[in-house]
Amino acid sequence: MAKVNLLPWRAERRNERQKAFYVMLGVAVAVGLVLGLGTWMYYNGQIDGQNARNAYLTDQITQLDAKLKEIEKLDKKKETLLRRKDVIEQLQANRSQMVHLFDELVRTIPEGVRLTSVKQDGNKLTLEGLSQSNARVSAYMRNIEASGWMTNPDLNVIQVAGDDKTLPYAFTLGLTLTKPGQVLGPDGKPVLGPDGKPLVAPAPGAASGSDAGSPAASAPSASAASSKGGATP
Repeated sequence: MAKVNLLPWRAERRNERQKAFYVMLGVAVAVGLVLGLGTWMYYNGQIDGQNARNAYLTDQITQLDAKLKEIEKLDKKKETLLRRKDVIEQLQANRSQMVHLFDELVRTIPEGVRLTSVKQDGNKLTLEGLSQSNARVSAYMRNIEASGWMTNPDLNVIQVAGDDKTLPYAFTLGLTLTKPGQVLGPDGKPVLGPDGKPLVAPAPGAASGSDAGSPAASAPSASAASSKGGATP
């Protein structure tokens, strides 16, 4: 005899399939959530790490900026000290120049010439004075040229003043201060060698030897005394 199953098997199989579908759907959702959470945690960790590195770099940059400011201050102090050092070295090198200058002014001034003013601007010197004649001024310029501490005399003005009959000519004379043997350029400044130091030429002859017949060589002490009294540096 044939057997007939009268139980609702189709409904039971439908329920089993629905249960399996829901289980698979739950598993897929759980896997998706796990993957999403893992991805979020990974990228969030990367962002936190990059933020930490950025904060470290910012802190280091701030420290470097502070150090750079300190270095700039030290550089300024260094420049100030170097300038002071240069000034001190220049004063040390030229401390005896004024002594030699006044000594040369007395030695080179001929008879019949009197200085009334001496002005200095750097290594430039301006002399104003009175003279008996143009020849006396020319002799004075030759004596200056032969001096080891003065050079490049330039007569700016010479005219008849009329105030003093014995010294009727008033003159203004410009010259350059130097040192014995020092080489000067066209601008009146010392010429520097390859090592950065001023060039030194062979020492020139003494003024008394080169201009033995000039008025400066035979100038009496009274003229020197009058030049001292007339000069107003």
